[in-house]
Amino acid sequence: MSIAVLGGGAFGTALAVALGRKRAVTLWARDVTGLHDTRQSPRLPGVTLPDAVTVTGDLNEAASRDTLLLSVPMQQLSTLLDRIATPLDGHALVACCKGIDLAEGVGPSALIARHQPGAVPAVLTGPSFAGDIARGLPTALTLACGDEPRGRALQEQLSTPVLRLYRSDDMIGAELGGALKNVIAIACGACIGAGLGDSARAALMTRGFAEMMRLSARLGARPETLTGLSGLGDLTLTCTSDGSRNYRFGLALGRGEDFDPSVTVEGAATARAAARLSTELDLPLPVCSVVADLSQGRLTVRQAMDTLLSRPLKDE
Repeated sequence: MSIAVLGGGAFGTALAVALGRKRAVTLWARDVTGLHDTRQSPRLPGVTLPDAVTVTGDLNEAASRDTLLLSVPMQQLSTLLDRIATPLDGHALVACCKGIDLAEGVGPSALIARHQPGAVPAVLTGPSFAGDIARGLPTALTLACGDEPRGRALQEQLSTPVLRLYRSDDMIGAELGGALKNVIAIACGACIGAGLGDSARAALMTRGFAEMMRLSARLGARPETLTGLSGLGDLTLTCTSDGSRNYRFGLALGRGEDFDPSVTVEGAATARAAARLSTELDLPLPVCSVVADLSQGRLTVRQAMDTLLSRPLKDE
């Protein structure tokens, strides 16, 4: 079965590199000039595309492949799906983005189902940095698909000797774990950036994880999914490493520094979506709500800390 990666950012390119060491892959990007000329991406310095990777700027030609890895920012996924001109009935559409769509308040699998109802949706998520995948470092991810036979086939198709995929049928849990951990990573970055210390970060990670569990359970996810790679695993990575864009964004907020506006910070939009869900579902999500206000400049880090610390004492 043929594979295409839609999205020439760091993560999409890294997936194309990893899979291109095993088989033929098509990589679609909006700007292919540099990739054609140098076989390298400025997003992944020092990494060269394998010969088995074909680069194209023709979206519909790339979308004709059997398996499509959708690796664009979450807030651009709906636009990408709109641009694909033909129905993709029977094709596997694997979302590699992490977040909640602000316009519709849903995750990537629901967007796929709305735009391409005849396709088989799946989610690829978990603790992974693009640079690690591109350099061939060992990585384990969750592949969630509600269609068991197609999920097994995708697991075999997309695994490599150093990219190990664990299969799940809980797409809601997998995508919410990947989305919400970015929100908590912003909080943890702000905590460290403001000099509040590692103990405060540990508390934020723990209470943030409790919010991830509460919201995911309310939306139909299974708890064990959130304790796996797509939830706790990804949370651990992004809340403790400068390699996370969301964590670095939080660091900048905590230090009172500007952050490069060209860098995609999925957790900022997801925090707003989560805060909206908190109100709609009457479900307290204090960390997510504070991050939503903090990332939009409605709270300072000191005010955010005071808001969380002044909440009523309660049982754990």
